[in-house]
Amino acid sequence: MALIFDIKRFAINDGPGIRTTIFMKGCPLRCVWCHNPEGFSDRPVKMYTRKKCIGCGSCVEACPEGNLVLTSDGIKDLGRCVACGRCADECPSLALEMAGKEWTMEELMTVVEKERLVMEQSGGGVTMCGGEPLMHTDYLCEVLDELGRRGFHRTVDTTLFASAGEVRRVAERCELFLIDLKMMDAERHRRYTAVGNERILANIRMVSEMGRRFWIRIPLIAGVNADDENLEASARFLASLPTGPEVVNLLTYHDVGIGKHARLGTQYNPDSISMEAPSEEVQQRALSILQAYGLDARIGG
Repeated sequence: MALIFDIKRFAINDGPGIRTTIFMKGCPLRCVWCHNPEGFSDRPVKMYTRKKCIGCGSCVEACPEGNLVLTSDGIKDLGRCVACGRCADECPSLALEMAGKEWTMEELMTVVEKERLVMEQSGGGVTMCGGEPLMHTDYLCEVLDELGRRGFHRTVDTTLFASAGEVRRVAERCELFLIDLKMMDAERHRRYTAVGNERILANIRMVSEMGRRFWIRIPLIAGVNADDENLEASARFLASLPTGPEVVNLLTYHDVGIGKHARLGTQYNPDSISMEAPSEEVQQRALSILQAYGLDARIGG
């Protein structure tokens, strides 16, 4: 059983049509710019929003580990948290929340079925996201099989950082992949994400050779991967595939992860790597490079 940390209904940027997006916990990558750091660990994690805290002390009394202390600056964590969730259960203002819980298949499908009509009318469906959903291939395949039995369009949003066998299993059970392509140089990829990209590139080519439908998503970050060299290399690679991506979405950098790291008690971009949203000029340059190779590139999506 994998943990789920969010379910987004009426999603419009996670594949075709209007969708329900299910976020699974656990990811082998540590992208510096990640806007879902609560998805890193495959275990539940506690999140604290200081401005919501009313200072009632309910969480302090509820914690069986004596891990929490109420101070003038809010709740202080003493480092003994076992993620039991009792503090969040007792918090009346939702200042404390747990990211990640188990859902039974029945509970999950009950949520999905609520938007069946909207999804069918819009040509949408369900997107499995993360974290990295391929970290939990057995559970992912169970969910995809059940969605298939119910007639839902299935999309998997993934880095493809997994074994070839795992990718093949999932490919047989979904209609579309949304694949992240961070950058082409393996060492740069390792610097910014903590893993190399050799496996990712090999799996993208394999998915292409299988004739599976896929979209490519490139986070466009000035100072990281928005340079001409990386974009040219990305375009050449994608254009060389037997079956290319239907769409290449350029997703411009934003720093929403800062707030989530604060709630987790962790640090965003601890090495102070220079990252900026690309200018309009940089965005248009990126589009022109990709389009020159015959790719359907778009800003956003």
